[in-house]
Amino acid sequence: MRDPVIELTKQLIQRKSISPTDQGCQQLIIDRLTPLGFTFEPMQFGETLNLWAYHGNPDEPTLVFAGHTDVVPAGNENSWVYPPFEPTIDEHGMLYGRGAADMKGGLAAMVCAAENFVKQNPNHKGRVAFLITADEEAAATDGTVKVVEALMARKERVDYCIVGEPSSSKLCGDQIKNGRRGSLTANLVVHGVQGHVAYPHLADNPVHRFAPALAELVATEWDQGNQYFPATTMQVANINGGTGAENVVPGELSVQFNFRYSSELTDDVIRQRVTALLDKYQLRYSLSWRLSGKPFLTPQGTLTDVTAEAIKKFTSLTTELSTSGGTSDGRFIALMGCQIIELGPLNATIHKVNECVSCADLKTLVNIYQRILNNILNRGQVS
Repeated sequence: MRDPVIELTKQLIQRKSISPTDQGCQQLIIDRLTPLGFTFEPMQFGETLNLWAYHGNPDEPTLVFAGHTDVVPAGNENSWVYPPFEPTIDEHGMLYGRGAADMKGGLAAMVCAAENFVKQNPNHKGRVAFLITADEEAAATDGTVKVVEALMARKERVDYCIVGEPSSSKLCGDQIKNGRRGSLTANLVVHGVQGHVAYPHLADNPVHRFAPALAELVATEWDQGNQYFPATTMQVANINGGTGAENVVPGELSVQFNFRYSSELTDDVIRQRVTALLDKYQLRYSLSWRLSGKPFLTPQGTLTDVTAEAIKKFTSLTTELSTSGGTSDGRFIALMGCQIIELGPLNATIHKVNECVSCADLKTLVNIYQRILNNILNRGQVS
């Protein structure tokens, strides 16, 4: 007998929805949920398809399942053991395909959990909802952030949110993300004077000028973190200077560096400290910033406790709370003031060649999600 979550995951993988395209994935989900009486509100911003869907009373506690249908490119398809958009299950029960773990498997598990819950509880308390986008892996400018703005403008109620990102490390459910660090990128150009390497007194080498400042940037302890977040880190992502000729002193040096910062700092404080450091070395420079997301956190409480209990029941694991890893669309949903976590399959193969997910884990996730729904909504938990 075919398992619903496996079949839905395979159907989603077959759709080559490279970000920011959807390729019919959201319509597939609409078709699945329509017989259950869900209300659907497609939200298109620019060329990006988004979906807001719900079942139940909008005035009662609302639990949202959030996810994305877009995936990163497959890369060299000849390097895959199976074609990336032809879902294949191997002899070990691993389902291969681009998006299997990030995050079509998690999305399918959430849909199947909601199906089971509504079928068993057609008159359930509260509301179960979906917030789905096709713009998470790319620019993320016309996706969840725009949907959240629209929902907040009309004061839509959201009490709890589960993002189906692949949060597990070694075993399904061994950790859940209850927050994420902020991400702030600096784009710096240090200005010098181009010249001949044999006449350095007639030039001003920006690489030499910047070297002491870079050393201090790298050595700086920005904070020590706290009980939820590791210490803030700074990493140089790109650096470029020179014309390519061996006898020319460059006139400019371009440096891009990123901060993954804890709740001990704000982006304003980081900007101020970096500017002060650059000025200390009397550099001539241009500097611009890109804030991808501020840190957010859901302290231990109703949602984390209910989730931990559900994981324990179906896996016997005692889950850990974590804020590690990159950013997610949770940073936008957190603006609604809800309790939010990320819970999904293993993240070991995400964005890699031969991305895969355990079929057994997907079935377990359906049970976990469904129990969370039941224990939050039917038992009338409040934020």
